[in-house]
Amino acid sequence: MIKITEKKLDPELITNKVKNPENGAVITFLGTTRKYTDNKKVILLEYEAYIPMAELKLKEIVQNIEKKWNIYDIYIAHRLGKVEIGEISLVVAISSQHRKSAFAACQYAIDTLKLTVPIWKKEFFQEEAKWVNEP
Repeated sequence: MIKITEKKLDPELITNKVKNPENGAVITFLGTTRKYTDNKKVILLEYEAYIPMAELKLKEIVQNIEKKWNIYDIYIAHRLGKVEIGEISLVVAISSQHRKSAFAACQYAIDTLKLTVPIWKKEFFQEEAKWVNEP
């Protein structure tokens, strides 16, 4: 499953969606707004996306995980709009038979998302705001 929303993300709900009694590992990654970037105090983040392409790219990530690791219990959710300090902007939840493949698939999902999905982050500081060029 994938989700792009302006609503707050519920990691427990998302994690429960991937739990499967056939699996022994459940990995949930939370991307949150941190208080400092390069020793500058962050006030908040704001995310924008080209949603049709972002959804397509997220589906590709899910399909690649299914093919490479034979994992089918996957949920990637990204929040858009303003995200305050400590709030969650990204949840990646993956359930698989074994932890090694779950960790690898989760790492792949995060890294590939940052490289390929058209979701842009703007950091707001005391005196300036700037678009972040990741990874």
